[in-house]
Amino acid sequence: MKLIIPMAGRGSRLRPHTFTTAKPLVKIAGKSILAQLIKDAVKLVDEPIEEMAFIVGDESFFGIEIIQELKLLAQKYDSDATIYRQLNPLGTGHAIMCAEKSLSGKALVIYPDTLIKTNESFDKEADAVIWTKEVENPEAYGVVKLNEKGNVTALVEKPKEFVSNLAVIGLYYFKEIAQLKNKLQQVIDENIMNSGEYQINDGLLKMMSDGKTFKVGKVSAWLDCGNVKSSINSNKEMLNFHSKDKLQLISENVKLINSKIIEPVFIDDNVVIENSTIGPYVSIYKETKICNSQIENSIIGKHTQVLNAEINNSMIGNNCKYDGNYKSINIGDFSELI
Repeated sequence: MKLIIPMAGRGSRLRPHTFTTAKPLVKIAGKSILAQLIKDAVKLVDEPIEEMAFIVGDESFFGIEIIQELKLLAQKYDSDATIYRQLNPLGTGHAIMCAEKSLSGKALVIYPDTLIKTNESFDKEADAVIWTKEVENPEAYGVVKLNEKGNVTALVEKPKEFVSNLAVIGLYYFKEIAQLKNKLQQVIDENIMNSGEYQINDGLLKMMSDGKTFKVGKVSAWLDCGNVKSSINSNKEMLNFHSKDKLQLISENVKLINSKIIEPVFIDDNVVIENSTIGPYVSIYKETKICNSQIENSIIGKHTQVLNAEINNSMIGNNCKYDGNYKSINIGDFSELI
């Protein structure tokens, strides 16, 4: 099994945090979005992952440090990391084709924009599986159309009339991903574009037209991390999941001085908390110091100082200094409010 992971986007909706960190590497509830997705994907397929193909952008942003982090992620699962570059933002289908040399055999395609939870197995004998989530407002999403056998027969983007309430979430399985490669090559050769881009959906539709069997996979949770507000909410939900799973969320190397912790929270190594109340739903990363503060439902980056704060629904980046009486803040890396 292979994992194909297109991640060349710059995450503009999550700025300023994505000015210095690739969006899939932004941390939610203790781990990066990408690390959590890979962990869940490995559990889902329940077989060795021989290769992880990462499709990243140009070297000016996806430099040596990010590439090394991706290689370490693959090594954790005894998998080989292959790095491809998408130098022009020409869509989801184009991104996959940038990894053309890796497009053979069984594979999962994962777009690391969201976090998911699923406990269901899937049909590995189907030609393809598209994971979905039931939503209340399907007109706002791309949804699948099913026949009487429960097979996917079409993909409909933001339907004006009801098609189904199963929204496509950006996770796909292919029994032989070369079939998708061949169809995406046809899409490119025929210059089939939507909004100026080559989309994966057009390749999938060509596979369906050839009679390939598409099944539906379902997830129990689908958490958006596209902007600051949704990332803070996803942090809350993931902390709840981790707490129910009884994971250790507070490092043994945390220094608490006259402070109160209201769980669930994630607190990383070598964090110092003094005269403060933290939680619930707060993630704090390594080497950060919190003094004389009350923090709830927020994300605080590494190597940061937060002093004299009473904040909620906030996100503070890495290497920041914050001293003040603001109520809700969004501060990118290497910023100071003092």
